[in-house]
Amino acid sequence: MHGIGSHEGDLFALAPFLPDRLTIAALRAPLRYGTGYAWYAAGSQMSTDASLIDASSRGVLAWLDGLEDEFRSVSLLGFSQGGAMTLQLLRHAPERFAAVVQLSGFVFAGTAPGDAALAAADPRVPAFQASGSADEMIARDATSRTTAWMREHTDVEAHEYAMGHSIVQEELQDVVAFLDRVLPG
Repeated sequence: MHGIGSHEGDLFALAPFLPDRLTIAALRAPLRYGTGYAWYAAGSQMSTDASLIDASSRGVLAWLDGLEDEFRSVSLLGFSQGGAMTLQLLRHAPERFAAVVQLSGFVFAGTAPGDAALAAADPRVPAFQASGSADEMIARDATSRTTAWMREHTDVEAHEYAMGHSIVQEELQDVVAFLDRVLPG
């Protein structure tokens, strides 16, 4: 899932680097934002109001409903605002996802319907979190809050990279290793 101001083709460019056995779908966020799109209101990139993202979450879950017979397992990958989407989707339907990859995003504050089930799950949903030590878009306190939430609710593998608000080669290699480990052929 892409970040604010981007489109589905942006993260689809990562497909050649991901394991061949995976079927990949890249979705376009529903709201227009400049020349791209957003998952929730543009002026609220760091908002803590989860109602802003819930409409997009419901839309993605409805889209996935139509694919249940075709795919036995669904995992999520998102960058920035798309990373926030992956966690919000997991919080609304924890039973639907095999793994989550959250790159330079954040978790919305407060509780969501699936939080208790996520925290109590055994085993927990495997998750990969990446953040940049020089990220100019996601505040350090949001990253810290996200890491803490993920430790309490998922089986998280958290990484910090010497980068800004981007995706770097080392991070992508770590994502592939994570996916190979948690989503065996």
